[in-house]
Amino acid sequence: MKKILVIEDNTEVRENTAEIIELSNYIAITAENGKTGVELALRELPDLIICDIMMPVLDGYGVYHSLSKHKETAAIPFIFLTAKSEKGDFRRGMEMGADDYITKPYDGIELLNAIEVRLKKIDLLKQQYAGIDGIRDFIATAQKTGKVELTSVERDTYTYNKKHILYKEGQRPRVVYHVIKGKVKASKANDEGKEFITSIYSTGDFFGYTAILEDVNYKEEAVVLEETELMLIPREDFMQLVSNDMQIAQSFIKIITKNVVEKEENLLNLAYGSLRKKVAYGLIQLYDKYKIQEELTPVLNLSRENMAQSIGIATESLIRTLGDFKDEKLIEIQTGKVIILDENKLRHLPY
Repeated sequence: MKKILVIEDNTEVRENTAEIIELSNYIAITAENGKTGVELALRELPDLIICDIMMPVLDGYGVYHSLSKHKETAAIPFIFLTAKSEKGDFRRGMEMGADDYITKPYDGIELLNAIEVRLKKIDLLKQQYAGIDGIRDFIATAQKTGKVELTSVERDTYTYNKKHILYKEGQRPRVVYHVIKGKVKASKANDEGKEFITSIYSTGDFFGYTAILEDVNYKEEAVVLEETELMLIPREDFMQLVSNDMQIAQSFIKIITKNVVEKEENLLNLAYGSLRKKVAYGLIQLYDKYKIQEELTPVLNLSRENMAQSIGIATESLIRTLGDFKDEKLIEIQTGKVIILDENKLRHLPY
């Protein structure tokens, strides 16, 4: 059953809204103010959030802003409630990125229609981007609608060997890449040639689209880390899809938002974290990025050099810290692979 979080300081409105939701076979969880609502959202990860604008402690705008900073909650559909009729209230909310708004007082049908529409759209987007099968269906649909002509999926799927350079900084972007399986790193180098890995892409990820959307040359280099299968979507076809299909455009906005949040977290960790915190954070980021679901234990199979470059520290510092983590039983090291033994402690390392 879908879980819906209602954040509303008015007890009667909150309870009535929750009752309507539960009678429609959804699970309703409630919060009496914005601060509690943010805490509940991060803990419960609801499928949709309904939030009043005018509240004590933390208003609805503050709730949305806070949740948009967390990658776990940034893409959750968000509906604002407002008791005011002024257009400025809901216009500000929509400009921030909210999915919808409802003006109080509202009837049950209006509320349930808004909920149903948003949940159906998010389910559709999840289906469209749930791996290569979803991509095939999406392209087939696009071809049927006549919005864009695409070459066959078979001809647009390629396998690349380890160390293959997909593109270099300064080159003109021609395609959007979708990772079917494998790993690709994007990196930049300073004037002294020192490399810093900006992103690691794995199964299900899109990359290369930012330069196309900005209409600029690539600002980084992309190199294959292991044998990797990629789907190539031509630049012209991608731009037509984004321009002509609102759902496709919204999905990439969500992806970009998620990427920005991750980059902000990485910068904060790089600037203020201790060496131990940096390594722990980097290990968890890599684990979350491409953990292998079939294996009983989470394994990170990445060279020490690439791992250090993705975290932003010297390789020697990484090796030393990994040794400390091994002694503390947080990880295990086997033939170069890092096995996470205590994910929870790594995520919440105090220093």
